[in-house]
Amino acid sequence: MSSPSKRRDMDVMKLMMSDYTVETINDGINEFNVEFHGPKESLYEGGVWKIRVELPDAYPYKSPSIGFLNKIFHPNVDELSGSVCLDVINQSWSPMFDLFNVFEVFLPQLLLYPNPSDPLNSDAASLMMKDQKQYEQKVKEYCERYAKREDIANTAPEDSSDEDISDGRSTASSDDDVAGHVDP
Repeated sequence: MSSPSKRRDMDVMKLMMSDYTVETINDGINEFNVEFHGPKESLYEGGVWKIRVELPDAYPYKSPSIGFLNKIFHPNVDELSGSVCLDVINQSWSPMFDLFNVFEVFLPQLLLYPNPSDPLNSDAASLMMKDQKQYEQKVKEYCERYAKREDIANTAPEDSSDEDISDGRSTASSDDDVAGHVDP
């Protein structure tokens, strides 16, 4: 059985050797950004996001932290912080999964099948449940405004927070709250 650090190296290398653009942060492999394209035949098709990935020391036994750096309108993604509410990453992660699974299966599934009954973005969830057409229009508007290749080129990694970006719930009470500040 291989060590966690050897597995981390293999998983990051597998991702780098794939079609994904991977940009390391501070020349390490514990933090990096990945260029992620919205899945075909989804409302997010044509959108491009920069996803921040942080690997804990115990990876693959502990899940990676995943967060969108540019804005996305989705019930299970916090609009301010980019945090992702995804059970397979937050609660039921297994060492059988790897980073390639996150980008090939988990994130596309999240975008294809949003869960408005367990939201991080209550506005998106509410709109999705009340007016599907308006929800779809807003998703496409966000893709046009925030999810183009030039948008991810201008997204600096320091815009993200130090908190575990794929875990936790938003308790933001207004649009004036600043992303990246941990609630007391």
